[in-house]
Amino acid sequence: MERDDGLGLLDFLEPDAAPQSVLVIESVQYLPALRKRFPDAVLTAVVTEEDATRAPETEGLGVLWTVLDYREEVLPFPRRSFDIVLAERMLENVANPQDIASGIGTFIKDTGFLLTSFENIRYWRVLRELTDGHYYAIVRRRYAKPEFERLLYASFYKDIFFAPVRGAGTGEEIERFVAAGFENRLNDLNTEVWLVKAMRSSSDVADLKAAHTPDARKHLATLLRRIEYEIDLSENSEALWSLVDKEGITADYLARFTASVVVHKDEFFAALSMHTPMERRAFLDKVREFGATRE
Repeated sequence: MERDDGLGLLDFLEPDAAPQSVLVIESVQYLPALRKRFPDAVLTAVVTEEDATRAPETEGLGVLWTVLDYREEVLPFPRRSFDIVLAERMLENVANPQDIASGIGTFIKDTGFLLTSFENIRYWRVLRELTDGHYYAIVRRRYAKPEFERLLYASFYKDIFFAPVRGAGTGEEIERFVAAGFENRLNDLNTEVWLVKAMRSSSDVADLKAAHTPDARKHLATLLRRIEYEIDLSENSEALWSLVDKEGITADYLARFTASVVVHKDEFFAALSMHTPMERRAFLDKVREFGATRE
């Protein structure tokens, strides 16, 4: 995923994505490309130095600037307010990476994600420096891929995706480390930087959350659980079908949502079937079929 323009994190973005709000932390070089790709999005940038707000390449982009040190100060934004947070190599220069990672995550919507990166400590040039008795990263952290993955999971991120930026490796150098006992899975020894996309929710859950409002999802979950435990079956079944009509809930969506919140699925469908009018039976059959296909 190496790019000539050095903006590799943008390759994680879907072509048809249309985020409403994007937060960029320090990585102001991404702002022109983000504005070009998302002309209607609200772009917010956090920078440590005031001079960064006057960069010529960001003029006229409509960026909302905040000057503070994200490593020391709490961001002044509402929780769950950004679809994307982009912060290249954000966790390399912090004393408490898990606190920073989890703290930044609170500002990402349930359907959003973090884009970041880190220098690979297992890159062959770094290993050569270490074997020669040198370590130049005195004031910053270097990570291996498994360590960074564990850090993000511990910071409450869900699905995590990695893409490599390859270095100018030589087969001879890499083979020397392999011969010395270093694993080289996925050509890790020739990966200079790992690019990372970390979702706040798993992909399936994020899709469910994106389709309907939080209030509608909460109402739907409540009705499904009440039907599952046979609480006021007639009343709650009728309310479920009314909600399906009101919100335009599809059979596929209802099947996936049911799978995510209902524990006793056979009992649930048996109870709902008893209170489903004839004109709804075909729809309910589709829900069951979609659910069976996904199991």
